[in-house]
Amino acid sequence: MFFGLGLLVYGAKRLVGGASTLALKAGLSPLVVGLTVVAFGTSAPEMAVSVKSAWLGQSDLAVGNIVGSNIFNVLLILGISAMISPLLVSKQLIRLDVPLMVAASALFLVFSLDGKIVFWEAGVLTAGIASYTWLLLRLAKRERQSLPSSEISEATKGGLGAALVAVLLGLVLLVVGSRFLVDSAVAIATALGVSEVVIGLTIVAAGTSLPEVATSIMATIKGERDIAVGNVVGSNIFNLLAVGGISGLVSSGGLLVTPEVVGFDLPVMLATAVACLPIFFTGHQIARWEGFVFLAYYLFYIGFLVMTATGHAALETFANAMTWFIIPLTVLTISVVFVRAFRKQALSQLKG
Repeated sequence: MFFGLGLLVYGAKRLVGGASTLALKAGLSPLVVGLTVVAFGTSAPEMAVSVKSAWLGQSDLAVGNIVGSNIFNVLLILGISAMISPLLVSKQLIRLDVPLMVAASALFLVFSLDGKIVFWEAGVLTAGIASYTWLLLRLAKRERQSLPSSEISEATKGGLGAALVAVLLGLVLLVVGSRFLVDSAVAIATALGVSEVVIGLTIVAAGTSLPEVATSIMATIKGERDIAVGNVVGSNIFNLLAVGGISGLVSSGGLLVTPEVVGFDLPVMLATAVACLPIFFTGHQIARWEGFVFLAYYLFYIGFLVMTATGHAALETFANAMTWFIIPLTVLTISVVFVRAFRKQALSQLKG
């Protein structure tokens, strides 16, 4: 486990460095690289684990990994990254990528309502990731064409091979490190008698998302905040459309989704995606206190899963506190922040 974690951290460092260099040399913004190369690359462990699980008929593990990873990405990764340094959010994320993440989350939930993602639904998800990637590349091409030719020429001088090697090496280390860590963690959890769903939602989800953790935190520390946020949003879209779609295509009889996941975990995943909208809109950044709220919610979520799995006596009290106090208070707080920001923007436009 610790050896795998070391590979993840080092791999993330190489990936962020190489990706940043490639962005400059190709005339692309760090955001586009974060949404494509980095996001898809760090989601490779989710793809490997879920597709393999679906192929072997372990739908609980495959779906749990997708849903748990997306919750983990938003609440824990963005939470910790924002606590390190407030994260600026680009206009493209607000106008395109975050709404697409919400739409993909809602679509995945709708397809799962009958307890199964069938072949044609998996095909729709897979077509979605192909369309999204094509759109990003079109935007990137337009962005490159808007740059002065002299700037592009200067950016592409030398060092390209080293940057490509760094990215490829980083991706390989991330996949191998995740494999070590996940296999070890699953073996330990199985020995403790934990169900596949809980393993998928917690240990496997956290393990396969460690590349995103290392990459986003490393990017935040290095000041590449577009990569940090774009990595999370892009990874979530990739998990739902590519990992979910391909897992459904290779699974014989469809990708089964348990009633517990449909009734609780998928709505939580959708709620975390929706929660990004007002936070991203207000001030175009994720403040430190918002990062703290995200992190606290992830701890609450994990606490609920553990209590449910173990049948803890405090489960009912914990659930009531979440339902009647913590969630309404959070919704009220976000609403107040959103309304104040909207009024401030309206006043500034009137004065202008």
